Amino acid sequence: MNSPLLRLPPLDPLRGFLCAARHLSFTLAAEELCLSQSAISRQVQTLESALGVKLFVRGTRSLALTEAGERLAERSAVWLSEYGQLAARLQRPQRPTVNITASVGISALWLLPQLRDFQAMHPDIDVRISTTNRVVDLLHEDLDLALRYCADRDAPADAWRLFGETIIPVAHPSVAEGLTLDEHTLPGQVLLDYEGVGYPWLNWSHWLAAEGLEDVEPRSRVRFSHYDQVIQAAMSGQGIAIGREETIRPLIEEGRLTTVGCGRKGVEGRSTWLIAAPGPMRDEVALFANWIRRVAVEQSGDQGEPGLNIDVPVP
Repeated sequence: MNSPLLRLPPLDPLRGFLCAARHLSFTLAAEELCLSQSAISRQVQTLESALGVKLFVRGTRSLALTEAGERLAERSAVWLSEYGQLAARLQRPQRPTVNITASVGISALWLLPQLRDFQAMHPDIDVRISTTNRVVDLLHEDLDLALRYCADRDAPADAWRLFGETIIPVAHPSVAEGLTLDEHTLPGQVLLDYEGVGYPWLNWSHWLAAEGLEDVEPRSRVRFSHYDQVIQAAMSGQGIAIGREETIRPLIEEGRLTTVGCGRKGVEGRSTWLIAAPGPMRDEVALFANWIRRVAVEQSGDQGEPGLNIDVPVP
């Protein structure tokens, strides 16, 4: 084996050398490290032998660094200081952390606007959010919980249903005030379209056909590949979006969006689910899961379906 680690000179004697270099005294170095003077001397001799250079000029009553000793003292002080700082951070008790994954849309539009409430209740718990639209393996990717929007038939048996799917046109209040979409008003509107594959009910073509307006042309359409971009554009007053009511309710309550007067439609068989990683649930994870469930129930009035067995109560 030709590992570079095997070719390193001994590391333990560096402490004795560095201390002696700072004090220019084996005696004072021995006192600082709670060793004997002879032990410090042996450490320095071991290092000199391994490096093949003299590190000190030894006088009768004096000790001075050689050029090689000065170079080693300067650099090793930096190395050992950084190592000490890293060791202190690693040894510091870690704060309890909840690791959760969610899609881009759910994270940006539903979870993040409300996360401050959990942080206010539990400032001692950190939250790490992994935002991705792919279905992840919670066990193998070091995640505790997932917020997953999917067909009800695809949800795991032990998942908890947070809320269903209701769609409704929304826009900035400056656009939506007093507006009802019909054959007279539609030609003057900009429609914001989501082009995600597999979600036709979030596309205006699907909505207009259901309303009998498929032959009426809007003023224009702007198309997006990410749903959160659709909603951001609506909030900035650029047009009308098809909103997922349960997901964007915080934005409606804050007055950043308002509904357009043309009714709402339920989407059958689609829901947002809370899924836990296999195995025992840590207390902080249970607190976070209970908080998410409570917020979902308060907002939607949907009691969900029993699934996750969470024993730790929310204070």
